[in-house]
Amino acid sequence: MLFMLSAVAFAQQKPILYGILLDENRQPIEGVNVYYADIEGTVRTVSDANGVYKILIPIDREVVVWFEHTSFKLSSLDIEMAANDTAEMNFILLTGHTELDNVVIDKNTEEDRIEGIIKVSPATIRKLPSASGGVEEFIKIVSGNSNNELSTQYAVRGGNYDENLVYVEDIEIYRPFLIRSGQQEGLSFTNSSMVKDLSFSAGGFQAKYGDKLSSVLDISYRRPEEFGAQVEASFLGGSLTLESASKNKKWSGIIGGRYRDNSLLVNSQQTETNYKPTFADVQTMVNFKPNEKWEISFLGNISENKYHYQPLYRQTNFGTIDEPIALQIFYDGQEKDEYKTYFGAIKSTYKVSDDFTLKVIGSLYHTQEQEHFDILAQYALGEVDTNIGSETFGDVRFARAVGSQLNHARNNLDALIANLEVKGYHNIKKNKIEWGVKYTREDIRDRLLEWEVIDSAGFSLNPPVIDLPVNDQPYNPYTGPLVPYNSVRALNFTQINRISGYAQWSRRAKIGESEIWMNAGVRTHQWQVTQRDAEDGDSQIVISPRAQFTLKPNWEMDMLFRVSGGFYYQPPFYRELRGSDGAVNPDVKAQHSIHFVVGNDYSFKTDKGKKFKLVSEAYYKKLDDVNTYTIENVRIRYRANNDAVAYAYGLDMRLNGELVPGTESWLSFGYMRTEENINDRGYIARPTDQRLKFGILFQDYVPTIPNLKMYLNLVYNTGLPGGSPSYADSYVYQSRLNDYRRADAGFAYVFTDGTEQFEDGHWLSVFKELSLGLEIFNLFNNQNAITNTWVRDVYTKSQYGIPNYLTSRVFSLKLTARI
Repeated sequence: MLFMLSAVAFAQQKPILYGILLDENRQPIEGVNVYYADIEGTVRTVSDANGVYKILIPIDREVVVWFEHTSFKLSSLDIEMAANDTAEMNFILLTGHTELDNVVIDKNTEEDRIEGIIKVSPATIRKLPSASGGVEEFIKIVSGNSNNELSTQYAVRGGNYDENLVYVEDIEIYRPFLIRSGQQEGLSFTNSSMVKDLSFSAGGFQAKYGDKLSSVLDISYRRPEEFGAQVEASFLGGSLTLESASKNKKWSGIIGGRYRDNSLLVNSQQTETNYKPTFADVQTMVNFKPNEKWEISFLGNISENKYHYQPLYRQTNFGTIDEPIALQIFYDGQEKDEYKTYFGAIKSTYKVSDDFTLKVIGSLYHTQEQEHFDILAQYALGEVDTNIGSETFGDVRFARAVGSQLNHARNNLDALIANLEVKGYHNIKKNKIEWGVKYTREDIRDRLLEWEVIDSAGFSLNPPVIDLPVNDQPYNPYTGPLVPYNSVRALNFTQINRISGYAQWSRRAKIGESEIWMNAGVRTHQWQVTQRDAEDGDSQIVISPRAQFTLKPNWEMDMLFRVSGGFYYQPPFYRELRGSDGAVNPDVKAQHSIHFVVGNDYSFKTDKGKKFKLVSEAYYKKLDDVNTYTIENVRIRYRANNDAVAYAYGLDMRLNGELVPGTESWLSFGYMRTEENINDRGYIARPTDQRLKFGILFQDYVPTIPNLKMYLNLVYNTGLPGGSPSYADSYVYQSRLNDYRRADAGFAYVFTDGTEQFEDGHWLSVFKELSLGLEIFNLFNNQNAITNTWVRDVYTKSQYGIPNYLTSRVFSLKLTARI
């Protein structure tokens, strides 16, 4: 049952290295000898009249490729490539001996195009100016959606934050459970200073990837061959990364430590606070390769995020020019949250033969989380004095409503997740077959105790969801019981046992002069929820067939056409089993999506030889057994009853290439619509219904000062639905937030980037990279809102959605050094 075979692959062929060789005037060089020495002998080729060269490289073996010409310096390139790889390397030859950068290519760029995978260099990620930092910020630009710069979470094509898969070194990564605010997150799991390769799929992905509905982020870390160190420091924190390898290259390791303090960003918000955050982690990967066939890797991470928050005062102005309104809040109390996570994984990769590779992966994830707060907010909602000559200009002169709100929580969670997985990879002539089977055990101990009391104009408000006498004080006396406006109390001891598996087949063939790639696969997933002191759930099973088809016509244009899709299931994780009342429903069904994607990939060069790629994808999703939810900042609260159907459709377009010579820039555009129908009441916008999206990542330098670099990150998203309280009727709350507009800029002076040669003893000779820069977050000081605070006017019986604004303009210095 677990191994319904599927499809894949290409016969192993020697990788190809090719490119153009130019002189300092950007003119092609004819007659350059390109060669390397190998155990099979010396392999040579010569560049033609256009400077073009092409040479076959050994499979999975590092070689030194030499570029020799009597009129130019002898240059060399260390490179290692996998079977079927193709790599374009264009160089400018100078006048002695120049060693080019060490290059390791372990994925075929053509194969990524076939699968519709987005790839980006780690250097681009590290230089990206962003408030949250990390690889997730790049995804928000090119494919994902987000309106919270303090969060690393993102939504893709109508899905929510829980619908995205993240892998590091083939190992699935988990996030903390209780975090409700982006400013509490601190650090993403992925350490961008350790990344070697990053791939991202926004939908229609293959069966080898797990059981989520929206996207896959697949990351691999570097395997160093020599000692190196990298330091980054800014006003937001810093990181230190060390790497090394043994003399015989059998052992290698990389370790990174990070520290982050978001006080600079949070203090720019409208709420005055005493804020003491500490976000820190240590992450390491150690590799042992006893022989050419066998490799053992260990990946470990320890993180501790402490979030201490004491709000003091807030004033938010809203309304219109004719009728300005202000919300003033005076706070008392504090919040103390702590998230500790421990993660360890061992992966063994054994090459049984040239055509068969086996992987065994075991991982353990442990998280201990607490969320404790008591915050009293006393508010006044009133009219603003707009008389410029008045001494009280801008202050509230008349209060329409006064009240108080007391929030209390003592939430604790302890979760242990264990995985054991076996994967196989086979090359059979022109076919590639992949399969895998995985066992997962999830053990969650969760206590929820939180309540909210609202007092408006001296009278306690009853909750809207239970049958109580009407409270219309002061007109009539109220004789009913006093209860919290919102209360969640639960104690859950939940275990989930899962068995999942997949198999897929791929093949490369020809139709006439055109090339085609085919992939077909299937996943299956069985799970059961058990509880202490409660009824166990039923055993459930789902089967998910998927397929991809890619055509490359024999045209002069370098163009691909892709069609992919299938049935995608998302068996519920613990948070999806827990309803808005805190109770666990063990029989929640897997959300189900029929996904269909049509894409086009066009690579081209301009008249000046600049390379670009334009990718367009149209998609449609039909969703059943939808587990509806509300979003509070970044916390998702499910209703856990599969009470809706939904759909999502849209168009994504992205262009990347050399807008400026020597740099890579990205432009993206997206249109998306997603709606849900809850209990046949009609379709309304889902919480992630963000219609239009534009993103730009632009890199440039000053022509007269080429060492002065500029990086610009621009995002525009139309407004999301304004959200609703978890206890409210979603059909009543259908207003939208304002559009999200964000610009982050970075300016850096690069003392060296490793391409220049310095004499021994020069102070820069020890550095491979050294730069000092200025980062400006929210360059244009736009006011962006993440959610609404709902305030009740006791006199008019109206509710106001008061926007919770995000960060304003912030400046920071950043130092980067690599040796």
